[in-house]
Amino acid sequence: MNFSWVKTNWLIKKLFSNYVWDIPNHENKVYLTFDDGPTPAITEWTLAQLKLHDAKATFFCIGDNVRKFPEIFQKVISEGHSIGNHTFNHLNGWKTKKEVYVKNVELCNQEIAESRRQKAESSIATKSDNLQSELFRPPYGKIKPSQSKILRKQCYKIIMWDIISYDFDATISPEKCLDNVLKNVQSGSIIVFHDSKKAFTNLEFALPRTLQFLKENGFVCDAL
Repeated sequence: MNFSWVKTNWLIKKLFSNYVWDIPNHENKVYLTFDDGPTPAITEWTLAQLKLHDAKATFFCIGDNVRKFPEIFQKVISEGHSIGNHTFNHLNGWKTKKEVYVKNVELCNQEIAESRRQKAESSIATKSDNLQSELFRPPYGKIKPSQSKILRKQCYKIIMWDIISYDFDATISPEKCLDNVLKNVQSGSIIVFHDSKKAFTNLEFALPRTLQFLKENGFVCDAL
């Protein structure tokens, strides 16, 4: 399964109703998500932008990046954002055997749990936190039904998206990246950005303007 359009249409959402595509609500809430981090400097810049606009978000983290950059990961948690699993090695589900894929997801969750455990040991206030994450997003949006079935049985919620900014695509302009979001956002939208080096040129332009637009138009940015 692969989705290559900016806004996911209703038919796809209906066909793959076991996945979370949006969260309809009457509170004008939208859900910004950031894939592929944590990444030095870029994730911290992203956190600063969110804080400036009093916005919460969800970060779908690569397990190996959590291992390499635990301090940045801890900062994401400390600032009140949600954490999701994005596999340990950013695997393409279409190209990966079922058993290998599921194990890689578990490795990521183990890394998330260990990092949260270390934080809990240093802060009484966080010791009751759920150490693992039940949120999962498949890299590239590519996951086989057999992989999905196992993960859902393990109580993962597979989070897809209503809008993808295409910030990672170097062939589009920063203005187009911003346009992808602003022309399609509505209450309940789950929006994909990336806190990665590859995406930063577009992210640096689009994210502050997205946050300003959302605030000016009465949207609330919440975590999943």
